[in-house]
Amino acid sequence: MAGGTGTRLWPLSRKSMPKQALKLIGDRTLIRHAVERVLPIFGPKRIMIATRTEYADILHSQVPEIPLENFILEPEGRGTAPAIGLAAVHIRRKDPEAIMAVLTADHFISRVDHFREALGAAEHWAAQGFLVTLGIRPSSPSTGFGYIKQGKELGVSRGLPAFLVERFIEKPDREKAVSMKESGDYCWNSGMFIWRVGAILDEFKRQMPICHELLESIGAVIGGPDYRRRLTDLWPKAPKQTIDYGIMEGARNVVVVPVDIGWTDVGSWSSLFQTLECDALGNLSIGPSIRIDTRNTLTFGKKLIAAIGVSDLVVVDTDDALLICPREREQDVREIVRRLEDSGQGALL
Repeated sequence: MAGGTGTRLWPLSRKSMPKQALKLIGDRTLIRHAVERVLPIFGPKRIMIATRTEYADILHSQVPEIPLENFILEPEGRGTAPAIGLAAVHIRRKDPEAIMAVLTADHFISRVDHFREALGAAEHWAAQGFLVTLGIRPSSPSTGFGYIKQGKELGVSRGLPAFLVERFIEKPDREKAVSMKESGDYCWNSGMFIWRVGAILDEFKRQMPICHELLESIGAVIGGPDYRRRLTDLWPKAPKQTIDYGIMEGARNVVVVPVDIGWTDVGSWSSLFQTLECDALGNLSIGPSIRIDTRNTLTFGKKLIAAIGVSDLVVVDTDDALLICPREREQDVREIVRRLEDSGQGALL
């Protein structure tokens, strides 16, 4: 999945250059990292990229080994549920018995070998008809992620235990997050899933019947001359919904495989502190900087950024915009984007 705009990474991430096309970690873009993680398993012909039509050229230029016909193009963003459903009907056309791994272009994973083993373990359970999600063993009592409550243990595959999912839990407050981490029975919801295409489409039919009907109508003409017209006509009618709310919270036979793969959701500026090396005072600089008596601060820009006597800040400088905010408020960057949209300043989005 590579269709998001990355509004929390404004002003660097823009509609014309979304976060998955940015070099935020090292010398490769996020989409490049994502594809290279799975190329040894699947090869280029079995990797499909779901994104918006306007991102196809830029993303294909960054992963040219993926055939252009493997790009599933959405006319507009409708949420992760319709996007995953559209990918499922495309994959079903290639192989009705296929097992599908839903991965995300804006994740960073440092323990790639462990990740690949986890996919193999998940495939074992998906082949038996379960909907499988990879859960992340919590490294802290985070309030920024949803959680999964582990139920009965099903067994072990490739050295990794699997558990029936008891329930999904929305982002908790601090006290609840501490309690869940200490219990050892919960993991973070990574948003990575493995299942048979038939199993997930059955859940769409049961829980999101309107969306399922649209998907089946679109799927019936994949590969034909009417596909683009029908997709364009029907896609705006698809319910705008996430896969978690629309399907997973009410799904049957859901299994979680908890993993420790060095996972980071690169969804905000503060997430870079978890993936890149900070100095002894907790500062992170991408681009030239001078810091005096500065702690736990991110600076990003092409021009020299000088900081004196500040702490816990995010400072991001681009050609046409400058962001300065406390780290604890960096989730509110979305509000800046909303206000720019409302005031008609589209050139800054």
